[in-house]
Amino acid sequence: MELPEFAPGLNARVELLVTDADTAQSIGSGDVPVLATPRLLALAEAATVAATARQIPGGITTVGTRVELEHRAPTPVGRRVIAHATLAKVDGRKLFFDIEVHDGDELAATVRVERTLLDRQRFIARALGD
Repeated sequence: MELPEFAPGLNARVELLVTDADTAQSIGSGDVPVLATPRLLALAEAATVAATARQIPGGITTVGTRVELEHRAPTPVGRRVIAHATLAKVDGRKLFFDIEVHDGDELAATVRVERTLLDRQRFIARALGD
């Protein structure tokens, strides 16, 4: 498997308009009607995937392997949050991203995500027990 070359600084952003389906009440991670931490994490990971999407060759993918998240402020339904991911470091097959999630001018969360490059088909086969 030939690995693609990724350089620190690679970045992307994704947005989410928070709906009732994104709340802690709806997801079951709490009982308040604000953006759920698991949904915020999914948004942060989507930004990391978007950052590598243009350069990743067919047959190769990345999977999340480690996360550190600080959910700093609540975001109510109807607000738009933006996750901006930046590739901070590359170590062999490991990609380390720093992500900031903003609700307007407010920093709603900081996230660190480690992703690992791997052969997509082999990973799926292994997961299915083939």
